[in-house]
Amino acid sequence: MIKKANIENLEIVSSLAKSLWPDNNLDDLREEFTGILNDKEAAIFLQEDNGEFIGFAQCQLRHDYVEGCDSSPVGYLEGIYIKENRRRQGFAHDLLRACQEWACESDCLEFASDCELDNLDSLAFHIKMGFMEVNRIICFKKEL
Repeated sequence: MIKKANIENLEIVSSLAKSLWPDNNLDDLREEFTGILNDKEAAIFLQEDNGEFIGFAQCQLRHDYVEGCDSSPVGYLEGIYIKENRRRQGFAHDLLRACQEWACESDCLEFASDCELDNLDSLAFHIKMGFMEVNRIICFKKEL
């Protein structure tokens, strides 16, 4: 079962996000997701199975330029996670569909996402879900 998260789900969302982004501090994630859960241009969907929350997807509207897109706003998948022992059962597909439906209801004509160059699992997921690769970049910085 998929449900749109609200502020009452903050601990569940933060805990799942910590599993996706383990280098982040849990308190920082709580603060960040408090803002996201209160943002009308963002949505988080939770996947529940047999009374257990096993995953989430975070999406939002982007009004700035989105690589490969021609319209605005663009629905954007910011993150998606399913607990490792529950993967490959269609749950991520269903979460993605909920995000895309939300984007359609928000008048988006396009939906986009990204992943790190070395994240081959994410790349495979995106391709399997019908995304088309539009660009690859390597970013640089220099201390001054």
